[in-house]
Amino acid sequence: MAEAAATPPARPPRRSFKDTVRVYLAPESLRMLFLGFAAGLPLLLVLGTLSFRLREAGIDRSTIGYLSWVGLAYGFKWAWAPLVDRLPLPLLTSWLGRRRSWLLLAQCGVMAGLAGMAFADPRAALGPMVGWALVVAFSSATQDIALDAYRIESAPTDEQPALAATYQTGYRLAMIWAGAGVLWLAARAEVVPAVAQAAQAAGAAYQNTAWQTAYVVMAASMLVGVLTVLVSPEPARVALPPARGAREWLQGALIEPFADFFRRYKWQAALILALIAVYRISDVVMGIMANPFYVDMGYTKDEVAAVTKIYGVIMTLAGAFVGGSLSLRFGVMRILLLGAVLSALTNLLFAWLAGYGHSVPALIAVVSADNLASGIASAAFVGYLSSLTNVSYSATQYALFSSLMLMLPKFVAGF
Repeated sequence: MAEAAATPPARPPRRSFKDTVRVYLAPESLRMLFLGFAAGLPLLLVLGTLSFRLREAGIDRSTIGYLSWVGLAYGFKWAWAPLVDRLPLPLLTSWLGRRRSWLLLAQCGVMAGLAGMAFADPRAALGPMVGWALVVAFSSATQDIALDAYRIESAPTDEQPALAATYQTGYRLAMIWAGAGVLWLAARAEVVPAVAQAAQAAGAAYQNTAWQTAYVVMAASMLVGVLTVLVSPEPARVALPPARGAREWLQGALIEPFADFFRRYKWQAALILALIAVYRISDVVMGIMANPFYVDMGYTKDEVAAVTKIYGVIMTLAGAFVGGSLSLRFGVMRILLLGAVLSALTNLLFAWLAGYGHSVPALIAVVSADNLASGIASAAFVGYLSSLTNVSYSATQYALFSSLMLMLPKFVAGF
């Protein structure tokens, strides 16, 4: 299998516009819309949204900062990716197959964790809240591992950018629902008479019952992913040679995925890993510093929310579809280069905005260009990473690539 994967596939013929649209409307692409929603839902609920809830409950900022470490599960998912790649689950694997069984288990874990977070009261005891948040983060990272493998095995390499675009659409919509949506639900629950009376009797502004309602709705929203998994087909299974013992199984699960990558790409492997580590560095670093920049420029919360959080997401999704379509027509590598150039150039627009001064139209122009370029680069980059994997080890290898993609930028952003 490794030898077959070592031979680069022939460049696919350039697709017409009609063929490109047909790829986006194919069941494989539409399926990624709903699975992407399930993947994007948990992230904010254990990070940004949770920090809002904890602060409202009176938890100090330093403690909230430490609790953000639950997000490290996403950066270290490569550590247990080999188990997701190779370990069958009793009953579930024989019923659903290797990929869907892990997807269903992970999604049920996310639902259980969100339900636990819903009924935990951080004012009474912070420990249960942290424990359930860890369950959500670990289950969500596991879902990412299985879902990336499922996507890679569901379509040819040249169609991966299209699947990445629809996946990102679902992912971004879920982040809006888990960010703005959960706050809206909690705010609406506060005005329910029974909830308001309970809060008034307790003499506190924080209404845990309102947050319970919001998080229960979020847990129920994961049914979108569960139902999609149940009605979706399992990708064609890659036959793996049976291990003759525990040592051989461990070697095949833990060592062989990494050895396979270096065997296939030899000396180029180091260059590829370096490219993965730095390709998104400008976007990640600038993204972390964007909100402080907006504050320093004098933009209001409403202006930032409307332009960057709503309009900006729309432009990112537009860029993802443009990047996916261009990759289908002209090949991933050309659009990968285009995305890198556009991302670097549009980051310079923030320097122009700093000199221009406070202006909402100028902010709209900068966000339009930056998010459009980011969407193009993201779609091409996901397609490129997918092309690097061997389908025999797709979960492990893609988890390694996606973790490496974030480690260096997150480290640099700390300075």
